[in-house]
Amino acid sequence: MRIRQARLDDADSLTELAMRSKASHGYDHSFMEACREELRIDEEALAHRDLWVAETDEDGIVGFFGLWPPENAIAEVDPLFVEPSFQGRGIGRTLWGHLEQRARQAEAITIRLDADPHAVRFYERMGCVITGEAPSGSIAGRLLPQMEKVLVSPQGEPN
Repeated sequence: MRIRQARLDDADSLTELAMRSKASHGYDHSFMEACREELRIDEEALAHRDLWVAETDEDGIVGFFGLWPPENAIAEVDPLFVEPSFQGRGIGRTLWGHLEQRARQAEAITIRLDADPHAVRFYERMGCVITGEAPSGSIAGRLLPQMEKVLVSPQGEPN
């Protein structure tokens, strides 16, 4: 498996992978359609976010992540998805390691994300903690766990 920067010709594949991955949590068709626009990867997403894919020669793209540039030293993860048939094989953990490296290179001291409730355990294993709730960008009235991971200690040492 290799990790490379996403390209414009990956956009449609990444959107569909995001939809399959999100749907793997048991969401129904109407829920998924409500999420489609928020999950869309397009030219604008590629221009403004640091997007990376995990791929193999045999299977093509099996996962990806996006990272917004740090604002006030906080980098936002948006999104992180793994192809459902590859979940549980370490792809997410590998992507997370690369994501942390990219955040550190961008001088972030904290990573923040709004987690799907079904993904909280994964993010906790990556060192994140729930810090509050954030409104869903797709479903009115739905609140998502907001999570963070501090990358640098108060003394300036890497965590």
